[in-house]
Amino acid sequence: MGSMDRDRRRGAVDLSDIPSPWGDDGATHEFVPIGEPGAATLTEEQIAERYGIELPDSPLALWHLADAAAVKLGRTPVQPEPAVSVARSVEVSERLRRRLDGLSATLHQECDRRSIHREAGYLNMHTYLCSGHRLGPSESKRRMALARNLVPRTTVSGEPLEPVLPETAAAVAEGQIGAPHAVVIAAIMKKVLDAVEPERHAEIEKELAEHARNLSPAGLTKAGARLLTLIDPDGAYTEPRDRLRQRDLHLFPQDDQLVSRVRGHLTPAARAKLDLLLEHWAAPGALNPEDPDSPHPADDDADRDALTKARERDERSSGQRNHDAFEAMLDFVLANQGLGPPGPIPSEIVISITDADLARKAGVAVTATGTLIPVAELIELAAQATPYLAVFRQHTRQALYLGRAKKHRFANKAQRLMLLARDGGCTAPGCEVPFSRTQAHHSPDWTKGGRTDIDAIGASCGGHNLRVGPDPGQWETELLVSGPNAGRMVWRPAAVGAPWTLNPLHRPEQSSDHRAHAPPDDRSRVEKALEARWGLAYLTA
Repeated sequence: MGSMDRDRRRGAVDLSDIPSPWGDDGATHEFVPIGEPGAATLTEEQIAERYGIELPDSPLALWHLADAAAVKLGRTPVQPEPAVSVARSVEVSERLRRRLDGLSATLHQECDRRSIHREAGYLNMHTYLCSGHRLGPSESKRRMALARNLVPRTTVSGEPLEPVLPETAAAVAEGQIGAPHAVVIAAIMKKVLDAVEPERHAEIEKELAEHARNLSPAGLTKAGARLLTLIDPDGAYTEPRDRLRQRDLHLFPQDDQLVSRVRGHLTPAARAKLDLLLEHWAAPGALNPEDPDSPHPADDDADRDALTKARERDERSSGQRNHDAFEAMLDFVLANQGLGPPGPIPSEIVISITDADLARKAGVAVTATGTLIPVAELIELAAQATPYLAVFRQHTRQALYLGRAKKHRFANKAQRLMLLARDGGCTAPGCEVPFSRTQAHHSPDWTKGGRTDIDAIGASCGGHNLRVGPDPGQWETELLVSGPNAGRMVWRPAAVGAPWTLNPLHRPEQSSDHRAHAPPDDRSRVEKALEARWGLAYLTA
C-alpha cells in the first residue's frame, strides 16, 4: 500500500499529489460571468484600432466578410486559448447567432417586397426558401413569419411603419433574444383578446420582450401563459371571434410506421358535436376492428346484448376507441357521398401500386393525396370505399398513349388516372403539392398548339401552371422520351439555359438522378427561334 493510500486512511491527504484537472502549468483560472464587459460589442472604430480592419459599407461585402470569418474560425483551433477567451467567444457567438435571425428576416422581407424570388424562377418566397434553399416547409414558414413580425413595413402609400413586434425586433437586433423567443412572443400575442385596447397590446409585447431577455423560450412560454390569465381572469373579454381565431387542425406527415399525428384546437361548438359522436361511436365494444361481432352504432338493428358482450371483449384504450370511431365517421361520410357525386378524382379514393408489389402482396400503395398505405391494408380499404385501383409497370412510368379523337383542353378521367400513376403530384422541382390538387399541364402550352394526350401533359399545381412561359422568372417544361425516366415531365427556369430538372418527391423510387438530361432536340435554329414566339406546334401542323 502506498504512502498516499496510508494518508487517505488516516484522513490526511496531500493535495499536491492529486493531478489538477487544469494541467500542471500553475495558471490561475478566474471565474467568467456571463455578460462580463470583455465580451461587449466592439464599435467599428474599436475594430479598426484593435485589429486593423476597416469594415466596408456594402451589405454584400459585409456578408462576404462574415462568411470568410466563419471559414477562418472553422480552421482556427480554440484549445490553446485561455478559459476567459473561450467564454467570451461563446457569448459573442450566441449574440451573433441571434442578430443573424433578424438580419436574415430583413433579407427575406426585401426579396419578397421586390419579388426577387420570381427572378430565380420560384412562385413565391415560401417555395424560394423551401425548395431553392432546401429549408423545408416548416422552417420556410418560420422564417417568413419572423420577417413579417420583425422587419419594418410600409403602407400602400409608402409611409413607413414599425414592425409588428417592435420591442421584440429591437431585442433580436441587439442579440439579446433569438428566433425561438420571437416565435413564442408571436404565439402569445396571437392569443391576446380583441377586446383588449391597442395600447395594452403594445405594453404586453414590450413586457414579453423584457421577460425574453432573462428567460429561455420554454420559460417565456410559461410566463406568457401566466400573463394571459392576468389580462382576463374572469373571461370578461372573451368573444366568439377570439375563439374562432384559435381554431385549427393539423395533420402531420406519416412517420416510419406510416402513422400520422393530429393536433388541433376545437371551438366549443365543434367540441360539443365531436363529444356527442364519440359518446356513441367510441363506446366500449362498438366499432372494434379486432372484433368481427362488434356492432355499428348507426345500424338500426343494433343488438344491445351484442354490444354488452362486445364490451366485455374490448381491450382498447380510450384513445384507440376514439381513433376507431373517427375512422368510422370518415367511412360514413365517404359511403354517403359526403364529397359529392362520383366523378372528379379529388372526390374519390384513387390508389396506384406497381404490379410487382401487388403480385407479392407487399410494399406500399399511394393515394392521390399522397398518403402511403401498406398493401396488407389496401384490400380492406378497397372493400369499404370501392376506390379506383390503377396498376402500372414497375420499371418505368412511361404511360401508354391515350389519344383524343376530338381536341379538348381538359384531361378526361382516364388520363388523370394515368397522370396520378406516372407523376404522383406536381412535377415542378421541389413542389410538394399532392396529385389531388394538381391540373393537367400541356407541354407545349395549349394556346400554342399543345395536345391533350397523355404523352404531352403532366401534373402541375395551379401556381406552377400559371408560371410557365418564355420570360425570365417563368418556367419551361418538356417530357422525356427516353431513358429510365421516360415519360416524366422536367422543368427549368426560362431564358437562362439551366439544366432540366425532375421532381423526385412524389416518385423517389423511380430514379436517384434528380437532374435530368435534356430531351433530344433535332429542331433547326430557325425552328427554335420561331417556337419562342409562336410555338413549334404551328410550324409542324
